[in-house]
Amino acid sequence: MKWIVSYYGVQFVILVVIIILSVLVYDKRYKKRKSSVIPNGFIRTEEVSVDPVTSEKQRVYYNPDTGERIYIPE
Repeated sequence: MKWIVSYYGVQFVILVVIIILSVLVYDKRYKKRKSSVIPNGFIRTEEVSVDPVTSEKQRVYYNPDTGERIYIPE
């Protein structure tokens, strides 16, 4: 009986470690920046999208070095 509790305890610890690591290493590339200032290295593209929540037009800027895209309100 003791080995069953140990087995599930180890699995629980592994699950908690995986959850903590996934929160720390979560892919943040597609999060929108709140600033309207365009950082160095970003190039203006012809792509304009409309935010479905706010109905605001947003211009896409692209950084060819990192592949990062940002959306700046027009």
